[in-house]
Amino acid sequence: MRIIFETSYELPDGQVITIGSERFRCPEALFQPSLLGLECCGVHEITKSSIMKCDVDLRRELNENIILSGGSTMFPGIGERMKKEIKALGPEGVNVNIHIPPERKYSVWIGGSIMASLNTFQKMWVFYKDYEEYGSAVVHRKCF
Repeated sequence: MRIIFETSYELPDGQVITIGSERFRCPEALFQPSLLGLECCGVHEITKSSIMKCDVDLRRELNENIILSGGSTMFPGIGERMKKEIKALGPEGVNVNIHIPPERKYSVWIGGSIMASLNTFQKMWVFYKDYEEYGSAVVHRKCF
């Protein structure tokens, strides 16, 4: 079996670009930040660590309801890779379920817009004129 690394894309202006192994190296950095010279955990390790910091009674449900969101989750196969990596972190027998909504590129924005429209959130709105007058301190005053 031969893997073809190069693929071509036509840009909106008609220019054609060819991309090779970068297609795989870029998303790999999500799992191995050391490829970019960073000393931090991969996204799968951060996810597992977050789950393990929660109450033991919630962990099963959290492992079964991992939702991918944001533009960096649009890489093909990322859901399967995430599941494989989290399962490998153990313990054995834990059911891991990754939800991959088709609108995940915009899920963060959608969630933020829903939250911002709630009556309980309106007291935290920061208006431009307030920010100009008080700076970032207005965010702390209204939100914390």
